Amino acid sequence: MPTARRRRRLPDEVRTAVVRAVLCLAFTLVGIVLAALSSYADSWLMTPALMAMGLGVFGTMWCLLEILISRQVAAQRVRAPNSASPMGGSRTPAGPPQYRQPPQSQPQSRSQPQPQPRPRVPQPPPQAQPPYTQPPYAQPPQRPGTPPPYPGGPGPRQAGATTR
Repeated sequence: MPTARRRRRLPDEVRTAVVRAVLCLAFTLVGIVLAALSSYADSWLMTPALMAMGLGVFGTMWCLLEILISRQVAAQRVRAPNSASPMGGSRTPAGPPQYRQPPQSQPQSRSQPQPQPRPRVPQPPPQAQPPYTQPPYAQPPQRPGTPPPYPGGPGPRQAGATTR
């Protein structure tokens, strides 16, 4: 008994475009039926039904073009260089980051053992900085012979005092 070939699953963007096209087609068919019935009944609904039908035809054509374009994009992604699986070029595989070791700049002699390179450890992401706050008010240095300022009172410049 021959086994049936399994069809590949459509990419997500193609499937969403197909669903939109089916919805637009259904909207267009409802507009066509409504326009036909309202024309038989000489109803005022004929004008809105014809407008809905026209918009539905335009939307259906738009959705069909979107299906064609998204299929082409998905096919190009599958045929991308170095792609081993369908949709292989769309995302990088999840896993630990791969680091390349820098090349040795000076050749070492064979008598010296080469040190093993230390593995690079990924650094944690930087912490969010707190919003800027003003530092507490710092009192200017006091001159000898002047009284210390009291909180809430005028400073020497606001009181009209002269400074040297």
